[in-house]
Amino acid sequence: QVQLQESGGGSVQSGGSLKLSCAASGDTRCMAWFRQAPGKEREGVAAIRTGDGGSYYADSVRGRFTISLDFAKRTLYLQMNSLKPEDTAMYYCAAAAGPGGVNGLAPLSRQKYNYWGQGTQVTVSS
Repeated sequence: QVQLQESGGGSVQSGGSLKLSCAASGDTRCMAWFRQAPGKEREGVAAIRTGDGGSYYADSVRGRFTISLDFAKRTLYLQMNSLKPEDTAMYYCAAAAGPGGVNGLAPLSRQKYNYWGQGTQVTVSS
C-alpha cells in the first residue's frame, strides 16, 4: 500500500504561480498529476518515471508546468506558472506501485495508476 498526500493548492489570479507537493509513503514506479474540473473527465497533466526521471506533459500545460521528484523524500512536485482560468480544477497525485503498477500503459493514462491522493483544489481567477 502506498499513501499519497497532496498539498499546495489554493487560489491565484491569472498569470500567477502555484507549486503542488505530493508525499508518498512507499516506493513507486511512476508518478503523475491529474486534474478534474466540474463536469469533465479526469485528465493527465504531467507524469514522471521514478527510475530515470523521464517526464511527460499534456499539450495544454507544456512549457508552463514542470513536474519533478525528490527521490530521497519520496515527494512529487508540480510547479505551475502562467496559470489560466482553464487550469481551475481539483488536482490529484497518482502513483503506479507494486505488482499492480507494472504495466505498459501510457504515462498520462488514468488506468496506469493504482494509487491516488485525495486531491487539492486549484482555482485561477481572471
